[in-house]
Order: sequence, then C-alpha cells, then structure tokens
Amino acid sequence: MNMNLGMASLYIFSPVRCFLCLYRLPFFSQGKKFVGDLLCDGKIRWVETGQIFNSPSAWATHCKRLVNPAKKSGCGWASVRYRGQKLVQYKTSWLHKYQPSAEVSLASEGDDEEMGEEDEEEGKATDQLEEKNRKSKHDQHEISMVQRRGERERVPVRYCTLGSRDSARDPHTLVELSAFSAINRFQPFNVAVSSNVLLLMDFHCHLTTSEVVGYLGGRWDTNTQLLTVLRAFPCRTRLADRDSAPVVEEEICQNLFMRGLSLVGWYHSHPRGPALPSLQDIDSQMDHQLRLQGSNNGFQPCLGIICGPYYHGNQGVASTITPFWVVPPPEQRPNDYGIPVAVEVTYVQDNYLTSDVLNEMMLLVDFYRTAPDLVQFSQLWSPEITVLDKIKGSLSGHAPKDQSYSQILDHVYNQLSNSR
Repeated sequence: MNMNLGMASLYIFSPVRCFLCLYRLPFFSQGKKFVGDLLCDGKIRWVETGQIFNSPSAWATHCKRLVNPAKKSGCGWASVRYRGQKLVQYKTSWLHKYQPSAEVSLASEGDDEEMGEEDEEEGKATDQLEEKNRKSKHDQHEISMVQRRGERERVPVRYCTLGSRDSARDPHTLVELSAFSAINRFQPFNVAVSSNVLLLMDFHCHLTTSEVVGYLGGRWDTNTQLLTVLRAFPCRTRLADRDSAPVVEEEICQNLFMRGLSLVGWYHSHPRGPALPSLQDIDSQMDHQLRLQGSNNGFQPCLGIICGPYYHGNQGVASTITPFWVVPPPEQRPNDYGIPVAVEVTYVQDNYLTSDVLNEMMLLVDFYRTAPDLVQFSQLWSPEITVLDKIKGSLSGHAPKDQSYSQILDHVYNQLSNSR
C-alpha cells in the first residue's frame, strides 16, 4: 500500500495546511534529534541542510545512515513525529476514515523487515530524551551514539580467501593485514611518525560518528630510505561534499608548500569498526601510491593510516591506529586485489604541542560544532567513563614531553563540552 504523505496532509491536516510548510517535525535516531519542515505537498525539508526528501522514510533512512552508515532502511512513519504523535498514527486514522477496507501497513515506501524492533527502540529513546529529569546514567549509556546495541559488525576476512576481483563483492569488506615476512618480502622503507601527528589525527577521528579523512605531510630521504611524517592536515569537509573538497585540498597543498613539506600519506577513520582496510581502502591506497610515485618511476612510499576510535574491541580507551601499505598483486594475477600489509613504525615524542596543532584542533571543533553526527561528549563510553574522558585518555597516549600540554588542551576540551 503506497500512500503519499501529501494525500494524508490534504485530508487530515487541511484546517492547518497553511502552517504545515513551517511546522517542524522532530526525528530521533538512537538519541539524536533531527528537525525537518513538513511541506504542503507531503515532502520534508531537512532544516540542517535544506535538502528535500520525498517521504518520511527517505528522510529517516538518510538521517539513520549518518548515525549508522550500515543502515539500509527505516520506517519514517514510525520515527517522525508531528505534535508529539508518530506519523503512522495519522496515517492509520486516514485509512480507517477513507479506506476502511485497506490493510494498514508500516512497510510502505520501501521499508523492510529491519524496522520492527529498532524503530521501537528509537521510540523509547525519544521518550527518554523528552523526560530529561528522569534520565539516569544507565539510560545515557543505553542510548549512546557511540556504543549501540544490535549494531552489525563487519568481520574481517583473510586476504587469501579473496581470489580475483568480483563486482558482486561488498567493497566495504574488511581485510586482515599481512606481514611483509608472510609474503617473503622486507619492508622497503622505514617510517617515523611524530606524536603531534597522532594526537591531531586521533582528535579529528573522535569528533564524529561518520568517517573523516586527512593528509599527512613530511619528508622522504632517498639516502636513508626514511619516511618522516611531521604534520597531519585534517580535511574540514564532508566526504560527500564534492564541491568544497577541491578548495580544502588546495588549502592543504598551500600549507604543505609553506612548511617545506611533501605529501607522504593519508589517514581516515573507521568510527565504530576495526582499524583494518576495506577493499575500497586497498584500491584507494594503491591509487595514492601510484600517484606519489610520479612519472619518473622513482620510488616514494605513501603511508596509509586507519584510526578506529570507538570500536568496542579496542584495548581500554585508546584508539587503534593502523599504518598500512599495499603490495601490488603478482604479475601473473593482475586481476587480484592488492595485498594490504602492516607497516612497522617508530613513534617519535615531540617536545611540545605546537600552536599549529592547537589552532587546527579549534578549527575542527568549530567545523563539527553543529554537525548532525557530532559525538555526544557527555554520554557514557563505559559505566564509569564519559566519551570526553575517553578522548582525553586516548590523546594522553600521544602526549609531548612538555607536560603543560594538558593545561593547553583544557581550553579545547571546554569547547567540546559546550558544543551543541
């Protein structure tokens, strides 16, 4: 049964139709509130971006994917509320009045079997948020955006099980890393990474439940075969924003040039999953390696790093940080995937936290301050630790020698606490 919300608005809400274009619809996904305008034609305009969605389910699914990228669909009629009631209640009233013989179904507009228990849980989360004075620490832990029950985990596969490329294979399939020794090779270069690079990268990856990306600047010494990573350059843009990406990348190129650094790698996050490369990451890494090599066939390595801040399998509060490289497939098997291998890295403790890093951290706070997928820092990461405390603990593992850095970071942490 397919019934457009515009039809429902015409018959049920006709006395206040002129107000519907301005009426705000709240939508909650795992404790995160989204607000949209219900338009007179039944479409929904998301207030955050101005984007127009044809139906409640289209909007609900989009918002849920911001919280959980693995989400396939969701029942918008059961998630979106108008004046405190779910839209499905209005829809049911319309059907009983004008189509009494029709079957009442919540599975219209492409909603599938995933909606049942999850949407009921979201309704409970909504009620909990609306009763702020009754929430306990246990409730906050249950609706945390960071640790969520029932979230589907991606299980890594071994490289030897992949075989040749298959278009039907999920590009987000995670692959375990091999050791250079396992493929009868030596690591062809040495790597040194500064603690300030790790601190800024780890901080960036903690701010949002969506994937982030950034570039790595440093130097490559052909005599010693040493790749030194000296600076992280976070991309302050959304991954899907193709319009602003060239501007951000040009700004990073200028910063690299001004500091006399070369592009030596990139990083990205797997917010809630293992810090292992996907098939898509493997292809991206191979592409970056070929680009940095250039046309003169000279060898220059390109380092890839994956940061997993909120994976439940991490040890303690620290993020898992995985440097990797990709070895091309054997010449006799050109259709195979590249081989992802773990890179041994020496971590160098910086003397102090530079003003560049501190300034970049503040720019990131400002960029994500109003983002719909901003992490809720006051929520609980574990029964005794808030998300903000978890971030502090993880960043402390990248501390400079000058211990006064903690006082400097207090200002950044205060800004995080005041976000939203």
